[in-house]
Amino acid sequence: MILTGVVAALAILALITQAGVLLLERAYPARGKIIEVAGGALHVVDIGPRDAAGPAIVMIHGASSNLESMRQPLGDRLAEKHRVVLIDRPGHGWSTRAHTGDSTPEIQGRMIEQALAELGIGRAVFVVHSWAGALGARMALDYPQRVAGLVMLAPVAYPWPGGVGQYNRIITTPVIGPLLAHTITLPLGYFLAGPGARGVFLPQIMPDGFIHESATPLLLRPREFIANAHDLVTLKEAVREQTPRYAGINAPVVVISGDGADKTVSTSIHSRPFVATVPDAKLIVLSDVGHMVQHAAPDLVVAEIEAMIGRIAPGPAAAAAN
Repeated sequence: MILTGVVAALAILALITQAGVLLLERAYPARGKIIEVAGGALHVVDIGPRDAAGPAIVMIHGASSNLESMRQPLGDRLAEKHRVVLIDRPGHGWSTRAHTGDSTPEIQGRMIEQALAELGIGRAVFVVHSWAGALGARMALDYPQRVAGLVMLAPVAYPWPGGVGQYNRIITTPVIGPLLAHTITLPLGYFLAGPGARGVFLPQIMPDGFIHESATPLLLRPREFIANAHDLVTLKEAVREQTPRYAGINAPVVVISGDGADKTVSTSIHSRPFVATVPDAKLIVLSDVGHMVQHAAPDLVVAEIEAMIGRIAPGPAAAAAN
């Protein structure tokens, strides 16, 4: 009798989840183009003047988000003068990946590199946040001809003590993980999304309307929630593998992080040692600033991106792409 009740409850939750996915995808439709790449398809929003001088700007979001988290405070503003390419990482937003396990910066970097080639992007300045810090570093190592400069916002770059939350590990567990993702994650997450996002902003206050404007609820779809969990669970080992190579990054780098107020990614564990290792790197530490640097100090971030572009000559590849 109890088992029958549990099965019935799970079936109802599964139906609620399916209906919720349909509603979310209608509320937050894709706003760019879909580019087929090996292992998936990437959703790309390509804005700004194609004939702008200098390199394009490629913006890549962190975990538990999508390209809108980079577009709202920075992308639209930069696109007034520059070509800006915003990308949903594989498995996030409206991007897909054929294999859930394609979760490492190496694999996702390869997919993004292919999409940029399809777009005709030459050398570019990469602006990366949080999880994508490891991705930006990896791309600077694997595709130096593509990465003309790197602006990193509260980046992950090194292994850290502890884990990434037990629920993420459970979601990556065969059978039980997908079962939970297709039943309770969306209805439960709908009520927890706001408090969770507010915690990432602390000590700053989350802007009004952020959850809606950033399309954050898309994360609650089962396939994206599972992909995000795999990204988080496999990241620690991935950065452990690539850290010995950081001294080989030749592109100029600017890292902007909060001080101890960032409780999501430690500046002492990630930003400081990264800047000490990379030959041409500058660190800016902002007092009393949390993890969402792009929202806390957008003027500073834009100024540093502009300064980075000013350092970089257009070069034949960038000129051809623009």
